[in-house]
Amino acid sequence: MTPPPYVPGHHLLDGRTAVITAAAGSGIGGATARRFLEEGARVVIGDAHARRLKETAAALAAEFGEAKVAALPCDVTDEDQVNALLELAEEHHGRLDIVVNNAGLGGTADLVEMTDEQWSRVLDVTLNGTFRCTRAALRRMRATGSGGVIVNNASVVGWRAQRGQAHYAAAKAGVMALTRCAAMEAAEYGVRVNAVAPSLALHPHLVKVTTPELLAELTEREAFGRYAEPWEVANVIVFLAGDYASYMTGETVSVSSQHA
Repeated sequence: MTPPPYVPGHHLLDGRTAVITAAAGSGIGGATARRFLEEGARVVIGDAHARRLKETAAALAAEFGEAKVAALPCDVTDEDQVNALLELAEEHHGRLDIVVNNAGLGGTADLVEMTDEQWSRVLDVTLNGTFRCTRAALRRMRATGSGGVIVNNASVVGWRAQRGQAHYAAAKAGVMALTRCAAMEAAEYGVRVNAVAPSLALHPHLVKVTTPELLAELTEREAFGRYAEPWEVANVIVFLAGDYASYMTGETVSVSSQHA
């Protein structure tokens, strides 16, 4: 089954400023940055890969205007870099309305062979990084009193088992739990916190780190018999970031049939 036609923008995020982590390249983060711009938002994108980030920012600025796009290298394991990214949004655009925590790190290793370093690295980027960005965003949103939205990128692996993914599954299940707890605390500031849980959104980096056999197996599990396009996940992030989701908080939305 082929993907549906690309959905045009409908001004759902007009005038808002969004920070998106791990937004360089052609994955979910890059697709989210593009979708947000198409919906009228201004974006500040971060990524640990400075060269790819520069190229992505230049391409988006050329298409949507330099005033709409800012970028800063950001490793979410470094609190100073996280704070600098959010500060850039406030300095460049005067406000911070939306934060999309997309940064995550995977890998495949059976638990009995997994090293402490492998475990800790995946947890530090995927779960601790989401914690650092969420904490920094909530501190700013609480101080301004103007509300806001945080959307975290989880995974269906946080619900279901997959061999070789103990570290990644634990991290993504943690992101889901963090989302629920943060939402309860953020509600008093008028801030909503939700998450998306994709299964298989194919992009070049994923192809490089996943075997063709596993990709074929995962694709066959999907109800539509195909992987998701990154922009299809980004569409759900747009929904959660916008006003149509005004009464949703603490939720994790599966962008897949493989949620259990």
